[in-house]
Amino acid sequence: MNTTFPLLDAAGFAARLAAPPAPYQQQYFALYSSILGGIVTDPRLMLVPADDHLVHRGDGVFDTAKCVAGRLYNLEAHLDRLEHSGARIFLAPPLDRPTLRAAVVATVHAGGHRDCLVRILLGRGPGSLGISPRDCPRASLYILAYAGHPSFMTAHPGGARIVTSRVPVKADFFATIKTVNYLPNALMKREAVEAGVDFAVAFDAVGQLAEGATENFGIVTADRRLLVPGPEHILAGTTMNRALELSAGLVREGLLTGVGRGAITRAMAGAASEMLIFGTTPDVTSVVEWDGKPAGGGRPGPVGTALNLLVQSDERENQGLLTPVWE
Repeated sequence: MNTTFPLLDAAGFAARLAAPPAPYQQQYFALYSSILGGIVTDPRLMLVPADDHLVHRGDGVFDTAKCVAGRLYNLEAHLDRLEHSGARIFLAPPLDRPTLRAAVVATVHAGGHRDCLVRILLGRGPGSLGISPRDCPRASLYILAYAGHPSFMTAHPGGARIVTSRVPVKADFFATIKTVNYLPNALMKREAVEAGVDFAVAFDAVGQLAEGATENFGIVTADRRLLVPGPEHILAGTTMNRALELSAGLVREGLLTGVGRGAITRAMAGAASEMLIFGTTPDVTSVVEWDGKPAGGGRPGPVGTALNLLVQSDERENQGLLTPVWE
């Protein structure tokens, strides 16, 4: 009898699921699955079919939003980007927009945590272990509410250390779509961990600033102009876009002379008065060390500090961008 690899029936499978959850699973609060047609809060039930092309072909897209004090921040921008990414690979959500929005709210509410992250995964769906998208009769949707972390500058007020990545950047078509194929991104994060720093930053084949593993980068030039890479070569970050909008106030106050998008060479980044990181989790983060050398004067600068406060205030007070989960 094979005791090493037992054949499990439904009862045996259920018994295995009844085992205590792994410690990391305590960070998962709720999952909506279009395959199940409902929400589960037991992390042992948060499963995805092995034949979903999302899993074995990386055929899908995703987005991640944030719930702050019981309200989802800038949710519509995240849903816009999810739908845009899906359209680029001929994939539409199985729910219409109002129902999708309601599913996100219901999942976060079921998770019971007023401060969390929520990841929305749109897959090609189950149907085969082949490669043809036509094998899948219906798209799949998974919405996962899970634990977040404090913004980077809250946890590390001294600023971030970064390293230059050696992982090739994605081609423009794939860089501008938030697909589930994050192997290059994962390798970039590994570089940062191995180097003992916080983030990695990539430059493209012609030496222009690209992005990080899950973050956008930008600079403040010596003449106090906020500049981020053009949208043709990077993923359009929702935090970066919102930060650029909020920067108009800093221009009026005289802290900045202007805001723009365009090519940023390595030399320009090296000469910048500040280098900034933008992301849903880090908010606006100041870079103080790059490849072992001081960056931006070696301490958080005035623009990064002010812009981070503006974004964090926006997350809590901008009623036009907040979707209540708890009334």
